[in-house]
Amino acid sequence: MDQLKDALKTARLTKTSRRIGDFILDHETDACFMTSTELAQELDVSEASVIRFARALGFSGYMEFQKNLRKSHTEKLGRISSAVAVPYERLQASMATEGGDYIQEFLLNTQTNITSVVRNNPKATFDAAIDLLVNSRRRYLVASRANTGVAAYCNLLLRHQLTDVIPTWESSVNVIDHMCDIGSEDCVVLFSFPRYSEMDRQAMQLAEDAGAKILVVTDRPSAPLARFATVLLTVDVDTNTFFNSYVGVQLVMEILCAGLSRRMGGANAEKLQLIDRYIGQLGVY
Repeated sequence: MDQLKDALKTARLTKTSRRIGDFILDHETDACFMTSTELAQELDVSEASVIRFARALGFSGYMEFQKNLRKSHTEKLGRISSAVAVPYERLQASMATEGGDYIQEFLLNTQTNITSVVRNNPKATFDAAIDLLVNSRRRYLVASRANTGVAAYCNLLLRHQLTDVIPTWESSVNVIDHMCDIGSEDCVVLFSFPRYSEMDRQAMQLAEDAGAKILVVTDRPSAPLARFATVLLTVDVDTNTFFNSYVGVQLVMEILCAGLSRRMGGANAEKLQLIDRYIGQLGVY
């Protein structure tokens, strides 16, 4: 936002453009989410005036200007990196950002995390992950604590498309017990985010020693368990509060399952019909 202030000082702006700039400075959070049409309607100016304003500041158009505005505002919010893993420490850090519009702030943080999915993971990486799932004999899903939420949904979607999908977080049996029969024809899908689990690390060591393929979904290439990855998918989970945001992780998982569905074609149609026939009799969906 300081860059915008400086640009407004030096740019040669019309009276209308100056009014647009002043509004954005005074309503920073709202402006981040307003289209050029909405901004024009709010100020009772033409949409062309809004576009000319953005170009006067050196941008190719309003969309580029808005992207820059959102980036600046997100940085100002003070995102708490997932590297700060202890919830109490994250809570303490989040208190420095209190007082703003928490809904808009969280939305901006989440939007940045979602963008990281596409930025970090090209289609070729998703394709490699799908190859790993399709070509394996058994698919073990590994996750701990909060990570099991997205892993459980992944379990449901994979079971509707593939056979031998094995979740490993059942409380009466630990992950090592579940994976003791793993072999080189099998694969593991690991969801690993701060605070990272030592039990998950042991499970990945077991899988690696058995020669199994490993798909790791984590927050960064330098994460502790990324080194075990045959295929690595990364996504930001940063927020401005004490917990990680799993919206981006959910997107990674859904893209993966959507790509798998495209690869499978109609191969799982009979399975889906069978499931629907039985649960339909109970009305439990």
